[in-house]
Amino acid sequence: MAPTCPAKVRERRSMTRSRFGCRNCKLRKVKCDESKPCCKRCISFGVLCNFRLDVLDLQPVTCDPVLYASQVARQGTVLQAPPSSSVWTSDGSNFYQLDSKCQDFVTRYLGRSLITPDDPKMVQVNRSLMALAFFNPFLMHASIAVAYAYDRHLTQSSDCRLSVEECYHRSQSLAIFNKRLNEPINIKDKDAIWATAAALAVLSFSTPDATTPEESWPLKPAQPTDLEWLRINTGKMSLWCLANPLRSDSLFRIMESTFAEMNSPLPEKGIDGMLIVLACVCHLEDSSTTENNPYFKAAHAVSRIQRLPDNQVTIGQTEVFTRCICGPFKSLLQRKDPIALLLMYLWYRKAGRSIWWIELRARVECPSISSYLRLYHSRYATVHAFLPGGVLETWIEG
Repeated sequence: MAPTCPAKVRERRSMTRSRFGCRNCKLRKVKCDESKPCCKRCISFGVLCNFRLDVLDLQPVTCDPVLYASQVARQGTVLQAPPSSSVWTSDGSNFYQLDSKCQDFVTRYLGRSLITPDDPKMVQVNRSLMALAFFNPFLMHASIAVAYAYDRHLTQSSDCRLSVEECYHRSQSLAIFNKRLNEPINIKDKDAIWATAAALAVLSFSTPDATTPEESWPLKPAQPTDLEWLRINTGKMSLWCLANPLRSDSLFRIMESTFAEMNSPLPEKGIDGMLIVLACVCHLEDSSTTENNPYFKAAHAVSRIQRLPDNQVTIGQTEVFTRCICGPFKSLLQRKDPIALLLMYLWYRKAGRSIWWIELRARVECPSISSYLRLYHSRYATVHAFLPGGVLETWIEG
């Protein structure tokens, strides 16, 4: 995660999005050339262009010979078809045929836990969820998309571009899931709903808008979608009461300690347990509280995980910090306040070494934060001390 530190901000080309582009290009946030019947972006990405309403979003070319022929005839373009398969997920109204690569992911990944690979409790949960996924297509699509995201993590490349398959499965999961939430929810559906909400939150966090630090937040101009992953995470937690993952018959009941860790209280006053160097940067003292210092809770949350060895940092502990991104502190992050950005940077550096989907976003946003602080707050020596090359860099790595 070595940051890039350009001498000056690279001039950015403003990209105007087409008003009449296909839905796929709008979903992928790329400019559509509006070529019909199939735009060049969709051809190169391997999906069916959807100017027409009868074509699904981000739909890969089908392996069914009859449908494939009709799609080619409709769009006038011959596209590569994926291999066929005879494994299905279906709930009676939605169904999906898993190709050989999806089956490989199910075998290789979904029988264990991608979310927390070293947690034996979650491995047990995941095996039960895998069985549910064959009867809940929204969960199967979300699970396969997470597997593709995990493959992105394994590449260790700074380019975090999504594959067409990951885009497709994520889009399908969202569409079916939103439809399902508008229908009556039975007890048997609750575990699949909570698992899907968690998977979609992971996918949102692991997919930054940009693939390079120079094009990423906070270096890029402010946009309404900044911190969009936070809204998705909040949406997940809004389903807590509906799914009730701690009920007696829930698959997630054995994770009660993890949920308790996520909601563990932070100090209400003072700097006890706070790293002194961090307290100084955040202007915290013995009389500090949430009411008189907007950094109070976030700084305590960062201090809590900073003291732990990397292999002891858990999802529950990292979630404590994300709960702090609200109110005045969230506003400071949106305004790109240097101290708020530093706390985010420190959290990325620590949590990203233990949680793989945090690392995926940290690849681009961590160096972007570092470059932003150097470029626009060059005289803030106490903040720079924590950045690469600063006197406190070894403290961060410790």
